[in-house]
Amino acid sequence: MHARIFLEPMTTTTMPMTVKSGGGGGGSNVLCSHRPMAAKNAAVCVVYRGKKGGPEVKGLVVRNAGGGSHVSVDKVNGKKVNGVVSGKDTKYASSASADESMKTFKLGKFVEGRFLYRQTFVIRSYEIGPDKTATMETLMNLLQETALNHVTGSGLASGGFGATHEMSLRKLIWVVTRINIQVDKYSSWGDVVEIDTWVAASGKNGMRRDWIIRDYNTQKIITRATSTWVIMNRETRRLSKIPEQVREEVKPFFLDRTIIPHIGIDYKIDKLNEETAQNIRSGLAPRWSDMDVNQHVNNVKYIGWILESVPLNVLEDYHLSSMTLEYRRECRQSNLLESLTSMETREPEEEKPALDDGPGKGELGSTHLLRLQEDKAEIVRARAEWRAKQHI
Repeated sequence: MHARIFLEPMTTTTMPMTVKSGGGGGGSNVLCSHRPMAAKNAAVCVVYRGKKGGPEVKGLVVRNAGGGSHVSVDKVNGKKVNGVVSGKDTKYASSASADESMKTFKLGKFVEGRFLYRQTFVIRSYEIGPDKTATMETLMNLLQETALNHVTGSGLASGGFGATHEMSLRKLIWVVTRINIQVDKYSSWGDVVEIDTWVAASGKNGMRRDWIIRDYNTQKIITRATSTWVIMNRETRRLSKIPEQVREEVKPFFLDRTIIPHIGIDYKIDKLNEETAQNIRSGLAPRWSDMDVNQHVNNVKYIGWILESVPLNVLEDYHLSSMTLEYRRECRQSNLLESLTSMETREPEEEKPALDDGPGKGELGSTHLLRLQEDKAEIVRARAEWRAKQHI
């Protein structure tokens, strides 16, 4: 049996409610306790009972100052349900613990003497793929979001996207040149993950940023990532040395901690061409929504284009267990791209330790190239390792 409840608009301050039930018979009925309504906000309890012996659903008809009404169900069959607390519902929103929890989930926090930034996320329904787990693009977006919030929360951020005050004065921005991510387990819809990030020096003119992702409930590390960043002039698009003033800004936040050994991940990624690639996908066009605030394609978008040339059976039966991307040049909205992929099968004796992302790890390996369709100029080289989905 299915029934519906309709509420008439409230136009008076006494006996303001008319409730009708309908929807297909079955002995449904609605019981209402009628009370005079105050001129301002007030409420009347509504009890809906279905078939004889069936469960009751209790709700609250709320009258607001504007004269309208709505049903606010705080409990269904005696069980408190989740929901979004409106600004007027101060009896729920004023809790100190709830406020602290909201700050933690929304803004993140500094730990370990402000060297490390921590933020928590819930995996949303639009962040999962066909197998109901978070995609590689989702993970990369979360890493990027945490990194930017780290800079903002530290007080270093200025007018640029993640740029410091001294960088903005000199029209400089950060650009990523290489990133490696290793996934032990993909989170599912509704899972909560906790991400830590920190920065360190990388050579004389670079910066390294690392991340770890934990399952919030078990506190087990499920993903590790490391990246290298350099500075580029926003107008000339040329790389720049790190000015001493910028170095002095970021140096107090450096934490000399490595989550992925660089031995084994700094290997050269081979360049594919028409002869060595097994699959080529042409005509890939960046959209306006793919651009970031620095007026070039967001680096996460490249992953989707890379996967366009991966065989469908691989995407269906395997997860990416690791991925390394080398960014060679920028991509504009007017560019058309080509995606090249070469797959290779691993024998069990060729497999290497889990933290070694060099050639040989995983059940399948793949090499990728994203290039401009017109002049074949390289955009991104990539290397990936794949494991059967039941292994993740």
